[in-house]
Amino acid sequence: MQETFNSLMMGFSVAFQPQVLMYAFFGCIIGTLVGMMPGLGPLAGISLLLPATFGLNPIVAIVLLAGVYYGAMYGGSTTSILMRIPGEAASVMTCVDGYAMTQQGRAGPALAIAAIGSFFAGTVGVVGLMLLAPTLADFALRFGPPEYTALLLMGLFVLAYMSGGSMLKTLAMAVLGLLLGMIGIDVMSGYTRFSFDIVELGDGVGIVPVAVGLFGISEILLTAGQAEPPRVQQPTMRQLIPSREDLRLSVGPIMRGSLLGFMIGIIPGSAHIISSFVSYGIERRLSKHPERFGKGAIEGVAGPESANNAAATGAFVPMLALGIPTSPVTAVMIAAIMVHGILPGPMLIQQQPDLFWGFVASMYVGNVVLLVLNLPMVGLFVNLLRIPYAYLYPCILAFCILGCYSVSNSMIDVWIMLGMGGIGYGLRKFGFDLAPVALGLVLGPMLELSLRQSLAMSGGSYGIFLVRPIAVVMLVLGLLLLALALKPLLFKSKDWRSKVGLDDQTG
Repeated sequence: MQETFNSLMMGFSVAFQPQVLMYAFFGCIIGTLVGMMPGLGPLAGISLLLPATFGLNPIVAIVLLAGVYYGAMYGGSTTSILMRIPGEAASVMTCVDGYAMTQQGRAGPALAIAAIGSFFAGTVGVVGLMLLAPTLADFALRFGPPEYTALLLMGLFVLAYMSGGSMLKTLAMAVLGLLLGMIGIDVMSGYTRFSFDIVELGDGVGIVPVAVGLFGISEILLTAGQAEPPRVQQPTMRQLIPSREDLRLSVGPIMRGSLLGFMIGIIPGSAHIISSFVSYGIERRLSKHPERFGKGAIEGVAGPESANNAAATGAFVPMLALGIPTSPVTAVMIAAIMVHGILPGPMLIQQQPDLFWGFVASMYVGNVVLLVLNLPMVGLFVNLLRIPYAYLYPCILAFCILGCYSVSNSMIDVWIMLGMGGIGYGLRKFGFDLAPVALGLVLGPMLELSLRQSLAMSGGSYGIFLVRPIAVVMLVLGLLLLALALKPLLFKSKDWRSKVGLDDQTG
């Protein structure tokens, strides 16, 4: 422990160098702005900045890119809370209760809790990265296709478990997302499926146009169609500060989301997206008043925001300790390190201790920068609500179109966004929850690929899932969650049978 403390102190001596501090600050600012812009997200932001790091010191380069990464994780919450537009995919769940709080005139507390939760989760993630990297990275190496399949199936079972309304409607929306995920080139065979000879659909349907359409465009259509669009009350300075009750309700979700997000973050895949969905489901089930979720429950903001930020930090564990990218973002960051002649992996800590510990220390600094930067700006963000809707809606629509177009410079993404906006408008009119569509779209391609790889490994035998201990444990947990989700339906069925006298009938 003493050796770890000494190494961390050495890292702080690196992180507090003026040049490193300056680039950490710039990275956080750029990341926050990137996260607020629909369609960009951390991957696009890091990719655009990558050429600018070629002439920099390796430590400065990795600190800058890391600042963009976890800054974007926070920035995505701002437009989600204020306008119901997820700045990036991990902020989808924040839209649900965050925007409902905004409609109640409580945008300030929602933004403040998002900032506090992000700070705490980021700090927990850095501590975990510092103390548990070797052990957790070794555990992540045990994950093969069968384990990924079981994990993703468990994610769908969690979706069924967390459905607060009709489970049938929730699963129907998840199936819609899975079907959308099947569009594009089949990576196992190379054949194109359901693309209707549209070349741009070869890569599949992107999560950004779907999420922006479902949550942003549908909200514009719903609100603009009303005779008098509801105006959100401008909060006073006192109302910007979370109350004691807000803080009390948020402590548990922030702690649970931080631990859950970090553990999920070390597993390859879209961990920050999955962790936010799982965290929301857990908080909904643990709440004594689950009916508040979807109507402005602050726990629905605190949990997912903490989870996606902790997952973003957890993704650095296998990247730094093993040189294994767990997501496209970490793959780009590994490329940035390798450009400077440094090879990430088990020998990085021994051969480049100043880089590793300087990076860890800079993340502490970055979390403080994000908290100091964003909390005073809560009032500025809330002032956006004072813009009349007649001016705000055209700006939001143009913002969405530019953001979606910038993802791949394709008009197809814009048409997908507009189409999903119309579909989302219709589904919301009939009371469907749209969040499962986004989760199904994210999990679908990953689930199909890992399932087919598992069957290829076993020669077509499903028994491979029963001989892998980790897969068995996750499948059992998933089935238990599914059983718990079906339990209320079974009780309702028994009550109905007793009311109509069917239980007394024989033969």
